Amino acid sequence: MKSTIATISRVLRSQEQPDGNGYPEATNNEQPLRAELLSLDQLGDHARALASWHDVTDVRAPRRADRLLPRLAANEQVLRGAYALVTEAVGRGRHITPAAEWFLDNYHLIEEHIRTARRHLPRGYSRQLPRLTNGASSGDPRVYSIALELIAHADGRIDVKNLGAFITAYQTVSSLRLGELWAIPIMLRLGLLENLRRVAIRVAAGRRERERAAYWAGRMIELAVKEPARVVLVLAEMATFDAAGVTDKMNGPSGDTTDGPGPSGLSGETGTGERP
Repeated sequence: MKSTIATISRVLRSQEQPDGNGYPEATNNEQPLRAELLSLDQLGDHARALASWHDVTDVRAPRRADRLLPRLAANEQVLRGAYALVTEAVGRGRHITPAAEWFLDNYHLIEEHIRTARRHLPRGYSRQLPRLTNGASSGDPRVYSIALELIAHADGRIDVKNLGAFITAYQTVSSLRLGELWAIPIMLRLGLLENLRRVAIRVAAGRRERERAAYWAGRMIELAVKEPARVVLVLAEMATFDAAGVTDKMNGPSGDTTDGPGPSGLSGETGTGERP
């Protein structure tokens, strides 16, 4: 028991470091890309409305405005940290959700997509693309915003039909430049990696809550056996932390049966923030 508690305590301390640990924190503005699921006809209507609402500039962006490559690097770090966190949990015999299992099984493919994205997006290329001047995506390449919208309204399931319908409908209102059309595949890849980052954040956040639950439960069990009178002191100490997830786990049968949100929770509740 002591060795288990010591291991969990070490994991928790490493996760509390403010920077450089690679373990992502969940934030309200980084929910998975998910908006109303649209049919092909509805996707066309949305694309036309989006094209009417977009304000675009062709002025080349300054070097510091290139957000895509830095964001790709940040996404890689978050995904690597989440992978390390879940891998460590599995190594200690923890149960994880199907979503976390999928993440572990497919992490090598995610790494390959990151390498492909970096290889196919020349440094400075995105600064040459038309950029939005309005909305939550102001400053981003228009084609990247289009990719995020399609991902959000197709629940991440991109195919030739919905991609073709969306782009064709958009261009009935506003034509895309040749460079933007060329960039669509890479922008979709970047958008899907962005979405994976957001899902990984939620998986990692759930993992941390279960570790905290196991840590406090282990301390109380150990003291209940050896020094029952001190259990109340541990309860008082625990009260200084956010114990919402701890309460759920201590009411369960085994103390650690899940790992973050289940499949239904991974879809999130927000889209891209673009509202025509």
